Amino acid sequence: MAPDKKTRTEHDTMGDMEVPAEALWGASTARAVGNFPVSGWRVPPRIVHALGRVKEHAAKVNAELGLLDPDMAAAIAKAAAEVAEGKLDDQFPVDVFQTGSGTSTNMNANEVIAARATEILGFERGEDRVHPNDHVNLGQSSNDVIPTAVHLAAASALKSSLVPALSGLEVALRARARAFGDVLKTGRTHLQDATPVRTGQVFSGYAAQVARARERLEETVDALGEVALGGTAVGTGINTHPEFAGKVCAALAEVTGLNVREARNHFAAQGAMDGIVAASASVRGAALALAKIAGDVAWLGSGPRAGLSELALPAVQPGSSIMPGKVNPVMAESLLMVCAHVVGADAAVAWCVPWTRFELAAMFPIAGYHLVTSIELLAAAAGNFSERCVQGLKATERGPELVNRGLALATALVPVIGYDDAAAVAKEAAASGQTVREVAEEKTSIPPEELDRILDPARMTGPEVPRNPESKKPEPAEPGPEA
Repeated sequence: MAPDKKTRTEHDTMGDMEVPAEALWGASTARAVGNFPVSGWRVPPRIVHALGRVKEHAAKVNAELGLLDPDMAAAIAKAAAEVAEGKLDDQFPVDVFQTGSGTSTNMNANEVIAARATEILGFERGEDRVHPNDHVNLGQSSNDVIPTAVHLAAASALKSSLVPALSGLEVALRARARAFGDVLKTGRTHLQDATPVRTGQVFSGYAAQVARARERLEETVDALGEVALGGTAVGTGINTHPEFAGKVCAALAEVTGLNVREARNHFAAQGAMDGIVAASASVRGAALALAKIAGDVAWLGSGPRAGLSELALPAVQPGSSIMPGKVNPVMAESLLMVCAHVVGADAAVAWCVPWTRFELAAMFPIAGYHLVTSIELLAAAAGNFSERCVQGLKATERGPELVNRGLALATALVPVIGYDDAAAVAKEAAASGQTVREVAEEKTSIPPEELDRILDPARMTGPEVPRNPESKKPEPAEPGPEA
């Protein structure tokens, strides 16, 4: 008995190609695999799944419009649904560094869906019963389908991954803000001591940053719902039914829960990638907000004896291979590295713009890769940071201790004795090693009980109607002994 063949012969417009016998893809995919052995990076599964969903509803609409046999359309839709559900992920071998329109990935999907639909109809794999171009790709072009899939994948990733992750982090930060509500610490500007703040106020600021980033991303989700489908090759809609795109978009909106709608101008949707650039910028903005928070948390937890040590970080793993007992801010560092990656990926997306020439933005595969990957990475890192760091943070006694020795307490004297005299008190305290309270008691005639009220750090953590220092300035006290 002859052994089973390991390959089969497939055909496209350029001729015959041998493909693995078990593969659903055909000649065009095989050519792309041979042409682009660049990185081993594959098109993200989310984009492949979105592409499958577009093909599924394209087939259904084409049948509804009388352009495709109902039985064939049903088989195509079923096969495309398998792609959308991730059941055929192993059938997408093309490198992401490929043709700039994503034609290789579009044809990969067309061939896989055509072969699987042929099987669903009861025929052997390799029989040309369902055609990748004539049937699966009917009413479409790579130039409108790939941008559409990227938009849908990015919007889906934002809605289901990054927005919920930021919501969870926001909740955790607000919980820490409440827990640290009355804990005083030294404010810092220019890395120098400033007037006191409550640790809870600081964390409320972090929570607000995350909330604003989340809100901007929610707006981005809606913006990405405007898709290029219907423009076909150059934006004119050649070879597609005028009702095709609107009907497919309506079906996609229903199944995804996204506000999917046809582009207002197809030339803008395909000849540029403004929506992707704006979305990437919003993700970068969220990453930079998280980088600020993670950096602050790492600094506030520095120590425990030679640093700020105003926060105690959760000890999630040993911090050193040589120094016993060391605990590092590893969760903050992990998030910071992801943020660095996202910023770099955004720069790559921006660099795609010079190649949006004439009627095609010919960099969609790599722009889509970076955008979707950044969303997924940032979502994972933000969730991890929330669970393994923020939720376990504790405030230490170090913050209140440093407040009482802070020179910026002299700020509270300004409304009473004026800026110049308050500065003299601060300088004297810095030179002598005394506290502001001790120097003020020596150098001013302010009664001790009034000094207690004026220099109460808790009073300094909110607004207050200032006094006029000229009208209520106490008489200067007798000069004390020189320091």
